[in-house]
Amino acid sequence: MVTVRKDHPVLADGSVDIDAWMSHFADKIDEASRVPLRMACQLARQAEAASGRSSYWGPQASTFRAGLEMVEILAGFRADQDSLLAAALYRVVREDQLELSKVSDMFGRKVASLIEGVIRMGEVSKNLSKDSTAEVLGSHENQLESLRKMLVSIIDDVRVVLIKLSERACAIKEAKHQSDERKESIALEVQSVYAPLAHRLGIGHIKWELEDLSFRYLYPADYKRIAQLLDEKRLDRQQFIDDAIKDLKLRMEAINIHADVMGRAKHIYSIWRKMRRKNIPFDEVYDVRAVRILVDETMECYGVLGIVHNLWKPIPQEFDDYISNPKSNGYQSLHTAVVGPEGRVLEIQIRTHKMHEDAELGVCAHWKYKGTDLTSNSSSYEEKLQWLRTILDFNEVQGDLESLSEQVLNDIEQDRIYVFTPDGHVVDLPINATAVDFAYRVHTEIGHRCRGAKVNGKIISLVTHLKTGDKVEILTTKEGGPSRDWLHPTLGYVNTNRARAKIQSWFRREDREKNLEAGQSVLEKQLKRLGIEENKLNFNAIAERFNFTTGEDVYVSLGAGDIQLGRVLRVIDDLHGLDGDPAARPVRLKKSRHKSSDNDIHIQGVGKLLTQMAKCCSPIPGDDIIGYITQGRGVSIHRQDCINAAQLQLEEPERIVEVNWGEEVDNLYPVNIRVSAYDRTGLLNDITALLSNEKVNLLSMNTISAKEDHTAAIRFTIEVSEISTLSRLLHRINQLPNVLDVFRERDN
Repeated sequence: MVTVRKDHPVLADGSVDIDAWMSHFADKIDEASRVPLRMACQLARQAEAASGRSSYWGPQASTFRAGLEMVEILAGFRADQDSLLAAALYRVVREDQLELSKVSDMFGRKVASLIEGVIRMGEVSKNLSKDSTAEVLGSHENQLESLRKMLVSIIDDVRVVLIKLSERACAIKEAKHQSDERKESIALEVQSVYAPLAHRLGIGHIKWELEDLSFRYLYPADYKRIAQLLDEKRLDRQQFIDDAIKDLKLRMEAINIHADVMGRAKHIYSIWRKMRRKNIPFDEVYDVRAVRILVDETMECYGVLGIVHNLWKPIPQEFDDYISNPKSNGYQSLHTAVVGPEGRVLEIQIRTHKMHEDAELGVCAHWKYKGTDLTSNSSSYEEKLQWLRTILDFNEVQGDLESLSEQVLNDIEQDRIYVFTPDGHVVDLPINATAVDFAYRVHTEIGHRCRGAKVNGKIISLVTHLKTGDKVEILTTKEGGPSRDWLHPTLGYVNTNRARAKIQSWFRREDREKNLEAGQSVLEKQLKRLGIEENKLNFNAIAERFNFTTGEDVYVSLGAGDIQLGRVLRVIDDLHGLDGDPAARPVRLKKSRHKSSDNDIHIQGVGKLLTQMAKCCSPIPGDDIIGYITQGRGVSIHRQDCINAAQLQLEEPERIVEVNWGEEVDNLYPVNIRVSAYDRTGLLNDITALLSNEKVNLLSMNTISAKEDHTAAIRFTIEVSEISTLSRLLHRINQLPNVLDVFRERDN
């Protein structure tokens, strides 16, 4: 049970004597920590006095004394110096009586970071009592589950958890002076989040009190009824336990086993939970009568177990060996129940003194701090952190505790993130989700009217990936709808199926004429950039690929967002230059891995010939092409709209042959690109960085600047394998700041 002193040594002027207070637990803190701890306590007292304001807990509450109580609890955990300093100062910082920057200046950044972490945990859980008003945030239970997962996902230092647990232990005690509404709010938070978290960390020292006090405020009638039943039978129960302890000690002394034997404290919440789970009355809760036996060695535990089972008849289904099979939080003990004296059931726990310390302190008994050099051994630190997360991730299994499916932390989904709305609600999203995904997750209309976003108060790009703990605010317009660019898969605006479906649904509701116009505009613009003449495309063949009746349906579906531009371009890539009749398509030769080989191109009527790409027009797969039989250099491949090719058709038509691209072409072809932009510093770097990120080979580049209108014309040559790749690159370049236009040059 957590013991928090309320009788702090008081001086004549009513203030706390800090030195006298520290002397009560001096053996629990190292000598080097005492001077800085005294300074931190004095600073907290001064900050509270200088603020001239009472605590939000009420005029009688003291942020300074709350810090002292937190320090006492942590001292019992053998916490390190930074943890004690952070605990002493947390409440005055939390209530804006002291600037965090001053803490950092006086005691170091690590102490300030611990306080920040505790504040962050508080921000996650403070909204438990709020009702969610968003369309899709779901029920209170869903929000609660998201909060639990988020708490675990943001933990990067176990000391933050311990400080927060100590603060909540103080808060639940102080709640008795608050209104019923305030009591219930704090109790709900403690019972739903922090008591299960203490259980996960194996800290029985604090878990039981958090559970009992929160239960007292949430179910006052049940609490009072069980408390009265315990009190009414207290003397009879104590006599029964005393007699059982006497018998046990005599038997153990007879075989030279030295043990500490004591009655085990009963927790009202545990009794109530067992009554509900097993649907039994109070009289049938057998572990109301319980004994704990502590020995020195593990083997002695099993020796004592033999004594117990020889002395009284065991109840087979009530035996659990948590020494050989520890619980997920590291708990070890032998649990057994026997039919004791007078035929009454007695529960007995057997463990070593070390196991008992672990059960009371949990993670605190294992975690080895490195003081101010905590991260000097990053590998060791990461191992401990992973160990902590493993504890927090495990499902609750077996034992005298019921399945805490409604109360404890479930497994964290590693592919999820947890972010805040401006009101503090938690929204879970897939990893790599963007602000647009967030907007549609909160409310469909917010998604439709999204025009920008702020994360943690700063404006961000809509394609920025969110991360756990971000506070996201969507900037909206009063009217309007989503952008079709959001559906473009390569631009990265949307990464969730929900958002994509909502956007497609919005465009689908638009009338056919608008979608037709929008689809034509999108495709024409892209084809122009790619240097493809739209009037040469067979839209009936394209429509057949999408199971549409007419080519017009392709435009309508593209404008409505039912099909994506990339899919249309891939079909054009495949059908370009054909008449649309699959039966008329020539048999394609299997491509070679060698660049510009005769297998890259299918030559109709002349068999295999050496081929080369004409440098005057640089065709790439997907372009309409023709072949020109050269003298001694095989067939030169031109785009059909190439000026040189047109001249050759007039002058030497007998040398012109029909050619088609071979299947599965993945060779690289040079393409000339022109960019028009307002001139600015870093523009070339941005373009080359984009090409590098896309893993595109840049062959050449030159720039011409026009000082009179501050514009620049940038020409460069790259290598690509297909039209869809080129389409993505042109779109990405067009999104760069100051770029006016970008397109593929048709001729050199």
